[in-house]
Amino acid sequence: MTTDSVLEKFKSQYGQELTSKIVEGSEIKEFPENTELVREGQFVKVVPIVLNGLIEVFIRQGDKELLLYYIQPGESCIMTFFACFKNEKSKIFAITKEKTRAILIPSDKLSRWLYEFPAINKLFYQQLDLRYAELIDSIHHLIYDKLDKRLFNYLKEKKSITGKNPIKISHKEIANDLGTAREVVSRLIKKLEALQKVKQHHDSIEIF
Repeated sequence: MTTDSVLEKFKSQYGQELTSKIVEGSEIKEFPENTELVREGQFVKVVPIVLNGLIEVFIRQGDKELLLYYIQPGESCIMTFFACFKNEKSKIFAITKEKTRAILIPSDKLSRWLYEFPAINKLFYQQLDLRYAELIDSIHHLIYDKLDKRLFNYLKEKKSITGKNPIKISHKEIANDLGTAREVVSRLIKKLEALQKVKQHHDSIEIF
Protein backbone atom coordinates (compact mmCIF):
# COMPACT_ATOMS: atom_id res chain seq x y z
CA MET A 1 0.00 0.00 0.00
CA THR A 2 1.42 3.40 -1.00
CA THR A 3 1.31 6.64 0.99
CA ASP A 4 -1.18 8.13 -1.47
CA SER A 5 -3.51 5.13 -1.26
CA VAL A 6 -3.46 5.24 2.57
CA LEU A 7 -4.31 8.95 2.55
CA GLU A 8 -7.08 8.43 -0.03
CA LYS A 9 -8.54 5.71 2.16
CA PHE A 10 -8.41 8.13 5.10
CA LYS A 11 -10.25 10.79 3.13
CA SER A 12 -13.04 8.35 2.25
CA GLN A 13 -13.38 7.08 5.84
CA TYR A 14 -12.75 10.17 7.95
CA GLY A 15 -13.28 13.12 5.61
CA GLN A 16 -11.13 15.60 3.73
CA GLU A 17 -10.97 18.19 6.54
CA LEU A 18 -9.69 15.78 9.21
CA THR A 19 -7.21 14.17 6.81
CA SER A 20 -5.83 17.60 5.89
CA LYS A 21 -5.57 18.54 9.57
CA ILE A 22 -3.61 15.35 10.33
CA VAL A 23 -1.22 15.79 7.39
CA GLU A 24 -0.67 19.52 8.01
CA GLY A 25 -0.41 19.27 11.80
CA SER A 26 1.75 16.15 12.05
CA GLU A 27 5.23 15.11 11.02
CA ILE A 28 5.67 12.53 8.27
CA LYS A 29 8.91 10.69 8.90
CA GLU A 30 10.77 7.69 7.50
CA PHE A 31 12.56 5.27 9.82
CA PRO A 32 15.18 2.62 8.99
CA GLU A 33 14.63 -1.04 9.82
CA ASN A 34 15.06 -1.96 13.50
CA THR A 35 14.36 1.55 14.83
CA GLU A 36 12.76 1.68 18.27
CA LEU A 37 9.87 4.12 17.92
CA VAL A 38 8.36 3.72 21.38
CA ARG A 39 10.24 2.75 24.52
CA GLU A 40 8.71 0.98 27.48
CA GLY A 41 8.30 3.38 30.40
CA GLN A 42 8.40 6.62 28.38
CA PHE A 43 5.61 9.17 28.17
CA VAL A 44 4.14 9.08 24.67
CA LYS A 45 4.38 12.34 22.73
CA VAL A 46 3.21 11.14 19.31
CA VAL A 47 0.85 8.46 17.96
CA PRO A 48 1.93 6.82 14.68
CA ILE A 49 -0.17 5.95 11.67
CA VAL A 50 1.79 3.73 9.29
CA LEU A 51 1.86 4.83 5.65
CA ASN A 52 4.12 2.06 4.42
CA GLY A 53 6.38 -0.50 6.05
CA LEU A 54 5.79 -2.55 9.19
CA ILE A 55 6.04 -2.04 12.96
CA GLU A 56 6.08 -4.76 15.62
CA VAL A 57 4.70 -4.06 19.10
CA PHE A 58 6.04 -5.99 22.10
CA ILE A 59 5.49 -6.27 25.83
CA ARG A 60 8.23 -7.32 28.21
CA GLN A 61 7.60 -9.86 30.96
CA GLY A 62 10.63 -10.30 33.18
CA ASP A 63 13.54 -11.18 30.91
CA LYS A 64 11.24 -12.23 28.04
CA GLU A 65 9.68 -10.27 25.22
CA LEU A 66 6.33 -11.17 23.68
CA LEU A 67 5.07 -9.99 20.32
CA LEU A 68 1.62 -8.43 20.72
CA TYR A 69 0.74 -7.35 17.19
CA TYR A 70 1.88 -5.81 13.91
CA ILE A 71 1.04 -2.31 12.71
CA GLN A 72 0.55 -2.37 8.94
CA PRO A 73 -0.14 0.49 6.46
CA GLY A 74 -3.29 2.41 7.40
CA GLU A 75 -3.15 1.20 11.02
CA SER A 76 -2.15 2.83 14.29
CA CYS A 77 -1.10 1.62 17.74
CA ILE A 78 -3.96 1.37 20.20
CA MET A 79 -1.61 0.92 23.19
CA THR A 80 0.26 4.10 22.27
CA PHE A 81 -3.06 5.91 21.81
CA PHE A 82 -4.25 4.95 25.30
CA ALA A 83 -0.91 5.90 26.89
CA CYS A 84 -1.06 9.25 25.10
CA PHE A 85 -4.71 9.96 25.91
CA LYS A 86 -4.32 9.04 29.61
CA ASN A 87 -0.87 10.65 29.89
CA GLU A 88 0.62 7.42 31.22
CA LYS A 89 3.96 5.78 30.63
CA SER A 90 4.04 3.27 27.78
CA LYS A 91 3.63 -0.38 28.73
CA ILE A 92 4.91 -1.53 25.33
CA PHE A 93 7.83 -0.94 23.01
CA ALA A 94 7.60 -0.76 19.23
CA ILE A 95 10.25 -1.46 16.58
CA THR A 96 10.23 -1.08 12.80
CA LYS A 97 10.53 -4.48 11.13
CA GLU A 98 11.43 -2.87 7.80
CA LYS A 99 11.92 0.65 6.48
CA THR A 100 8.76 2.44 7.57
CA ARG A 101 7.09 5.75 6.78
CA ALA A 102 4.59 7.04 9.30
CA ILE A 103 2.52 10.06 10.26
CA LEU A 104 3.38 11.08 13.82
CA ILE A 105 0.37 12.82 15.38
CA PRO A 106 1.37 15.05 18.33
CA SER A 107 -0.42 14.02 21.52
CA ASP A 108 -1.68 17.54 22.32
CA LYS A 109 -3.25 17.95 18.87
CA LEU A 110 -4.74 14.45 18.94
CA SER A 111 -6.53 15.23 22.23
CA ARG A 112 -8.04 18.35 20.66
CA TRP A 113 -8.99 16.65 17.38
CA LEU A 114 -10.82 13.90 19.25
CA TYR A 115 -13.37 16.52 20.30
CA GLU A 116 -13.33 18.60 17.11
CA PHE A 117 -13.63 15.62 14.75
CA PRO A 118 -15.66 12.72 16.20
CA ALA A 119 -14.78 10.68 13.09
CA ILE A 120 -11.24 10.19 14.39
CA ASN A 121 -12.66 8.07 17.21
CA LYS A 122 -13.71 5.59 14.54
CA LEU A 123 -10.05 4.97 13.68
CA PHE A 124 -9.13 3.99 17.22
CA TYR A 125 -12.31 2.01 17.84
CA GLN A 126 -11.44 0.02 14.71
CA GLN A 127 -7.92 -0.57 16.05
CA LEU A 128 -9.33 -1.65 19.42
CA ASP A 129 -11.71 -4.07 17.71
CA LEU A 130 -8.89 -5.45 15.54
CA ARG A 131 -6.53 -6.00 18.48
CA TYR A 132 -9.30 -7.53 20.60
CA ALA A 133 -10.06 -10.05 17.84
CA GLU A 134 -6.34 -10.84 17.57
CA LEU A 135 -6.15 -11.30 21.34
CA ILE A 136 -9.03 -13.77 21.35
CA ASP A 137 -7.41 -15.65 18.48
CA SER A 138 -4.06 -15.74 20.31
CA ILE A 139 -5.68 -17.05 23.49
CA HIS A 140 -7.41 -19.76 21.46
CA HIS A 141 -4.08 -20.86 19.96
CA LEU A 142 -2.34 -20.78 23.35
CA ILE A 143 -5.00 -23.02 24.88
CA TYR A 144 -5.63 -25.46 22.07
CA ASP A 145 -2.55 -25.52 19.82
CA LYS A 146 0.75 -27.21 20.48
CA LEU A 147 3.84 -25.04 20.11
CA ASP A 148 4.85 -26.58 16.77
CA LYS A 149 1.52 -25.53 15.25
CA ARG A 150 1.79 -22.05 16.77
CA LEU A 151 5.30 -21.77 15.35
CA PHE A 152 4.19 -22.75 11.84
CA ASN A 153 1.22 -20.35 11.98
CA TYR A 154 3.58 -17.62 13.17
CA LEU A 155 5.88 -18.21 10.19
CA LYS A 156 2.95 -18.25 7.75
CA GLU A 157 1.71 -14.95 9.19
CA LYS A 158 5.20 -13.46 8.82
CA LYS A 159 5.24 -14.56 5.19
CA SER A 160 1.79 -13.07 4.56
CA ILE A 161 2.49 -9.74 6.29
CA THR A 162 5.97 -9.12 4.91
CA GLY A 163 5.34 -10.62 1.47
CA LYS A 164 8.72 -12.34 1.71
CA ASN A 165 9.70 -15.99 1.43
CA PRO A 166 12.29 -17.02 2.64
CA ILE A 167 11.96 -14.87 5.77
CA LYS A 168 15.19 -13.49 7.21
CA ILE A 169 14.80 -14.32 10.89
CA SER A 170 16.79 -16.01 13.65
CA HIS A 171 15.67 -18.75 16.02
CA LYS A 172 16.29 -16.36 18.92
CA GLU A 173 13.97 -13.74 17.40
CA ILE A 174 11.24 -16.35 16.91
CA ALA A 175 11.68 -17.53 20.50
CA ASN A 176 11.36 -13.96 21.78
CA ASP A 177 8.19 -13.38 19.76
CA LEU A 178 6.59 -16.62 20.96
CA GLY A 179 7.76 -16.35 24.56
CA THR A 180 9.77 -19.57 24.57
CA ALA A 181 13.40 -20.73 24.48
CA ARG A 182 15.67 -20.65 21.42
CA GLU A 183 16.54 -24.33 21.91
CA VAL A 184 12.85 -25.25 21.74
CA VAL A 185 12.41 -23.27 18.50
CA SER A 186 15.50 -24.90 16.93
CA ARG A 187 14.13 -28.36 17.75
CA LEU A 188 10.68 -27.56 16.34
CA ILE A 189 12.12 -26.00 13.18
CA LYS A 190 13.99 -29.26 12.54
CA LYS A 191 10.72 -31.15 13.07
CA LEU A 192 8.88 -28.90 10.58
CA GLU A 193 11.75 -29.30 8.12
CA ALA A 194 11.49 -33.10 8.39
CA LEU A 195 7.79 -32.74 7.58
CA GLN A 196 8.79 -30.62 4.54
CA LYS A 197 6.81 -27.62 5.80
CA VAL A 198 9.85 -25.36 6.00
CA LYS A 199 13.45 -25.25 4.81
CA GLN A 200 16.27 -23.63 6.71
CA HIS A 201 18.83 -21.49 4.92
CA HIS A 202 21.92 -19.78 6.31
CA ASP A 203 20.05 -16.77 7.76
CA SER A 204 16.45 -17.36 6.74
CA ILE A 205 13.56 -19.83 6.74
CA GLU A 206 11.48 -20.78 3.70
CA ILE A 207 7.83 -21.74 4.20
CA PHE A 208 6.00 -24.23 1.96
